Amino acid sequence: MAHHRIYGARARAALAALTVLATALAGCAGQQGEQVHNETAVAGEQPGAATDQYAESTPSASTSDSTSAPDSTSAPDSTSDSAPAGADPTKPAPDKGDKPNRPATTAPATRPAPPPSATTAAPQRPPADGATRTTRPPVTTGPPQPGRTTPPPVTTGPPQPPTTAPPPVTSAPPPGLDFGPDECAEGNGLQPHDGFQNGNRCVDTQMGEVADAAQNPSLLITDAPESVGVNEPFTIRVSTRNLVRDRFLPAGQGGYYVDMSILTAQGLVRGHFHTACRVLGSTAVAPEPAPAPAFFVATEDRAGGREPDVIEIRVPGLAQAGVFQCSAWAGDASHRVPMMQRANQVPAIDSVRVEVR
Repeated sequence: MAHHRIYGARARAALAALTVLATALAGCAGQQGEQVHNETAVAGEQPGAATDQYAESTPSASTSDSTSAPDSTSAPDSTSDSAPAGADPTKPAPDKGDKPNRPATTAPATRPAPPPSATTAAPQRPPADGATRTTRPPVTTGPPQPGRTTPPPVTTGPPQPPTTAPPPVTSAPPPGLDFGPDECAEGNGLQPHDGFQNGNRCVDTQMGEVADAAQNPSLLITDAPESVGVNEPFTIRVSTRNLVRDRFLPAGQGGYYVDMSILTAQGLVRGHFHTACRVLGSTAVAPEPAPAPAFFVATEDRAGGREPDVIEIRVPGLAQAGVFQCSAWAGDASHRVPMMQRANQVPAIDSVRVEVR
């Protein structure tokens, strides 16, 4: 009886050992294993053997001694993988029942990107649309500097005069004019002029009215022969402008230098013009003024005006051979050459040369 009890106890012990072994083997065959994931290579690292990272799945419930071993031919759980590389398949896997449950990890863990190397410059982002890229001013060191000025160019050689023009030299105003007498009583005490053609007299007649510059009289000889024979008649053509030929006081009757100049209502000089021819002793020097001309005539035909016209002067002939100066000049009523508004205006005078053979 005792012998049977011993054998019975041994049988139960053996059966228990077989049960434990079967359970262990069944756990190895059907237990959810650990997943192995190869970590994706981080950008910038050299590909090589990456460190395996393991994520534990939820362990299966522990099997009691009375539970029979599961069928080894049943399909494994879709979430389990084979045992890790390098593990001995004959050894039972360690019991993980006493470990706390962890959530299963199905996605590979991502390793954080390493910080940029100190020697690698971070890429620059382009400015946003519409943004303006500004340039930082250069960093200056040292004490504050005054405003930057452009140094003058370096010159060689002798000193150069300044490039800026000196201020204009202002001269002192001219001294006042030394006015002389303006009437005969203040002059040299000469006998007054009486209107006849006598010299060494003082004309006390006022000069009178002067025309505007655009209306001053002008005169031009438009045609004359270059040469004529002795006593051969010829014609001289004279044109006048701005001269009303309607006033002539005969000098032989005391009308010389007795009237002042008079303008018409239109501002034109009233007067006449003269024509004369005199022989020249030389064409190299000014002639003697005193001798009377070989020919003289005053033209007062009550014509003329603002528009130019032409008058024919007939010379009956010159009795002396030689070179003659034939001239024409305008005169006011009392035979003075008409006054001009400006000093640089040419008076109404013209001359030609006529050779008498």
